[in-house]
Amino acid sequence: MKYILVTGGVISGIGKGIIASSIGTILKSCGLRVTAIKIDPYINIDAGTFSPYEHGEVFVLNDGGEVDLDLGNYERFLDINLYKDNNITTGKIYQHVINKERHGDYLGKTVQVVPHITDAVQEWVMTQAKVPVDDDREEPQICVLFFQLGGTIGDIEGMPFIEAFRQFQFKAKRENFCNIHVSLVPQPNATGEQKTKPTQNSVRALRGLGLSPDLIVCRSAKPIEMAVKEKISMFCHVEPEQVIFIHDVSSTYRVPILLEQQGIMKYFKERLNLPIADQPSDLLLRWKKMADRYERLLKVCSIALVGKYTKLSDCYASVFKALEHSALAINHKLDLMYIDSTELEPSTEAENSVKYHQAWHKLCKADGILVPGGFGIRGTEGKLQAISWARTKKKPFLGVCLGMQLAVVEFARNCLNWK
Repeated sequence: MKYILVTGGVISGIGKGIIASSIGTILKSCGLRVTAIKIDPYINIDAGTFSPYEHGEVFVLNDGGEVDLDLGNYERFLDINLYKDNNITTGKIYQHVINKERHGDYLGKTVQVVPHITDAVQEWVMTQAKVPVDDDREEPQICVLFFQLGGTIGDIEGMPFIEAFRQFQFKAKRENFCNIHVSLVPQPNATGEQKTKPTQNSVRALRGLGLSPDLIVCRSAKPIEMAVKEKISMFCHVEPEQVIFIHDVSSTYRVPILLEQQGIMKYFKERLNLPIADQPSDLLLRWKKMADRYERLLKVCSIALVGKYTKLSDCYASVFKALEHSALAINHKLDLMYIDSTELEPSTEAENSVKYHQAWHKLCKADGILVPGGFGIRGTEGKLQAISWARTKKKPFLGVCLGMQLAVVEFARNCLNWK
């Protein structure tokens, strides 16, 4: 089994999950069987009880596991079916170790973070990496481990995991273990200069904890200059070809192409002794065609998403992805307009008429209306207003979960006169 550990530096939210998924996609395109494990350092057992504003949407797996939305990216990019044990949390590990201690498995020893917690992490990873995730039910050859550290190395909550992988790199052996560090290269507007110091500090902190990055993936708003690449190479103790750049692109499906163009496939082949060809496969060529097609779309389809958690688009990630893929399938570009349902209510008109009219303007110009799930009474009247508008104006409408239930409520109230 080959292991690729993806760690993050500087800040969270720079696309580590997409980069981890893209690396898996490239390896899968070479004919290798790939699995993925996501590690979250929070003490919750799973993501099922989170507010959507904490970590975005909960992704539900085939076995009913409620996990972080990054596992949704893995499934979409890699076309695999993961299990709840592919998501490791601090809560799960401690629960596992405490259960063993209560059972007497440690024979009266003092149970400590090192070695008991760290050993439990390593055993979990080695066991879960072997579980088949493809339709052919064969054991995977490569496991992509994505370590979610709130973005940064050095957080106190992530220390047991870092120590676990510091030990694990020797257990797995060098030819079977590779570390990719994803960092940010900011570009302040005042100077326009791309800054490498945050990346240098992040790599130094990682090295101080016993892990050395084999590849440094630098995220930036604009393409990075060669001088910056050479500077990162010099100060972070890696070859220039071990520094990969991913700038902001129009579609996340462009990321595997960018990685492949910078020779990541060739690097993995040599570093991990992989039995793969140097040339990209048909799968990657098809992927490139899809990314090209996405960028050339001219027809636009606008959908109003009327929900309660619209301040963070990740709260409706799977709805967005489903709409995006549907639009791509019929050669349309998706214009998804997020509308806060509370802003459609008469109470908002009294308090802030500008917000109220802007929300209704968006709703009126949409080609279709989607009302997703939600909890609690707040914003339900606004959703009902949007549903009523869709019904009376004959606008295409889709209700998901609570959205469908409210469509029934709206019909009962306004057509059957049931209070």
